[in-house]
Amino acid sequence: MDSRIMHVLGDRVLELGPALQPGGPYRNFKLTRDEDGIAWLLFDREGASANTLSAEVMQEFNAVLASLEAERPAGLVIRSAKPSGFIAGADVNEFRGADDPGMVEAAIRDAHAVIDRLEALRLPTVAVIHGFCLGGGLEVALACQSRIAIDAARFGFPEVMLGLHPGLGGTARFTALVHPTQAMTLMLTGRTIDARRAKALGLVDAVTQERHVGNAVKDALFGRLKRARPGLINTFTNLTPVRGFLANRMRAEAAKAARREHYPAPYALIDLWEEHGGDKAAMLKAEPASFARLMVTPTAQNLIRVFFLREQMKKSAGSGSAIRHVHVIGAGAMGGDIAAWCAGQGLRTSLADMKAEPIAGAVKRAAELYGKIIRKPIEVRDALDRLIPDMEGEGVRNADLIIEAVPEKLELKQKLYAGIEPKMKQGAILATNTSSIPLEDLRTNLVRPERLVGLHFFNPVSRLQLVEVVSHEGSNSEILKQALAFVGEIDRLPLPVKSSPGFLVNRALTPYMLEAMVMLDEKIDQRLIDAAAEKFGMPMGPIELADQVGLDICLDVGDMLRSKFGDLLPPTPAWLREKVAKGELGRKTGKGFYVWREGRADKARGPQTAEPTDEMIDRLILPMSNVCIAALREGIVDNADAVDGAMIFGTGYAPFRGGPLNYARTRGVQNVVAALRALAEKFGGRFTPDPGWDSFK
Repeated sequence: MDSRIMHVLGDRVLELGPALQPGGPYRNFKLTRDEDGIAWLLFDREGASANTLSAEVMQEFNAVLASLEAERPAGLVIRSAKPSGFIAGADVNEFRGADDPGMVEAAIRDAHAVIDRLEALRLPTVAVIHGFCLGGGLEVALACQSRIAIDAARFGFPEVMLGLHPGLGGTARFTALVHPTQAMTLMLTGRTIDARRAKALGLVDAVTQERHVGNAVKDALFGRLKRARPGLINTFTNLTPVRGFLANRMRAEAAKAARREHYPAPYALIDLWEEHGGDKAAMLKAEPASFARLMVTPTAQNLIRVFFLREQMKKSAGSGSAIRHVHVIGAGAMGGDIAAWCAGQGLRTSLADMKAEPIAGAVKRAAELYGKIIRKPIEVRDALDRLIPDMEGEGVRNADLIIEAVPEKLELKQKLYAGIEPKMKQGAILATNTSSIPLEDLRTNLVRPERLVGLHFFNPVSRLQLVEVVSHEGSNSEILKQALAFVGEIDRLPLPVKSSPGFLVNRALTPYMLEAMVMLDEKIDQRLIDAAAEKFGMPMGPIELADQVGLDICLDVGDMLRSKFGDLLPPTPAWLREKVAKGELGRKTGKGFYVWREGRADKARGPQTAEPTDEMIDRLILPMSNVCIAALREGIVDNADAVDGAMIFGTGYAPFRGGPLNYARTRGVQNVVAALRALAEKFGGRFTPDPGWDSFK
């Protein structure tokens, strides 16, 4: 083969040491030895596209380590044979349903013993890391004497996202190796870092490219590589008085993000470090019990459930998207951000509008977004090159998918469709980002109505992962399949829904927000209303959310849904219309219910005089569960898990509750129905329990 081609492929083909012989004693590992007597241990979990650590894998790893102790090679290289990365962490399947902390602790102590055995090997050890090295995978790497990262590797401890903290010795080894405040910040946030940052922190000893792995390994094993070692500042930071001071600061920061009763894991990690930091042996001993206590909490079990909901929704996207060129019409807040996201995900994206200013604004916002989420400047430039301003709307002719994101006016949309439908190429899909107009109305004058599909994104597009994929009676199944695959292709989570006013998410959110307006009418302080929702665990209260969304949009959606569902929804107060008429629309105009400064709501108006009551919380939260049951009964969405996933990924509904239907199941369906009946008697028929509760399990 031409040597230049080999050079191009060099960074894609993994350096895996000596040629592998078929067979071997292990299912998930391959062990070979090179001419220098160095053992190469390749982790290649059977039947999986990524390596994860299960109880069975850890038992086999233990057997491998026993054989290495007996054979005493000149050194040991540990690396993954999977192109996807090193090790993606623990096998989360084994966490589901855990309810006995004693059993969890025993299992974790067994796994600890394996990692301790790796660390204790009397020979030089090096982990060679490509792709993702997360959670338990990073804990394996930390037990090696040296770590070499391939250029694009990513490192992190995402356990906090599952309501846990590291459990295979990571809390002790990471805070011993890396400056403790930096190590703790990474574990407390679950953020990942790249290879260069890992090197700067002292987490890895070298960053190299795949074609140089052989030499880098020899340098590491034969003492030629300068290893990262903790400095005096690390020792000082781990001293007891300093730890106490820093731990209090960390708790204050954690409290800004989440309450201890909702998310105990960050606080448990801080407690563990405050008590044992600086004493690695004591911290290693204390970690399994702390981890086990967290594992059996409702928070961890619900967050683990949410992890699987996300996986389920990803799978529902399917694969094989044929969309290569997206044309977005309407460069306002939603349209511009949808276009930016599509271009950022590698698709050629043209963006059309009647005026140049919105397109310029959208490109500016795109540049800001790419600066935050894309690491390499050349990739930022490429993404911006893919985002094509298109004042003439010529992109319609070549696009595989046209997404319409113009204002929510039926006549405007129908007029637009009449103009673009004749220009669309054979097989192209027409999608609307409408949040409120039923597709049956939109398809009326189309020549090919089967090409129309709803793709309802949520604001902000870059943060909320959900996209409702809306079908109507005349939908073509192949086009729906393509739409689902497109959503997966741009790294979003699709929810198939049938066309109905508000679809699922807006229909469920509207009573939450309108009830807050009714409470305002009752002269309840708006900050207290928001505090009630936040006490339940919502990321922000309904008043602040209304300001974020825009009071004009809230009013339009509320009016549309009330015209369909009548008294099942709270009435819209007259003063809300007046507010909108005056141009007080919320964040986008600088004033709504709150005054907005630098993108934040100013809530500093005197002290709050009362605490939120359980009744306030129920008035806001239970109607969401009630609407979700109705949507399920009506067949708008076809399963309860999808409903919970949609509400979490589309609205930020308290993830540790596991979704509005899971919350009802946990609280008890009879209890929820009784609470709704009591609210209906006191406040009116809008709280009447839906008949769907009778058959919900």
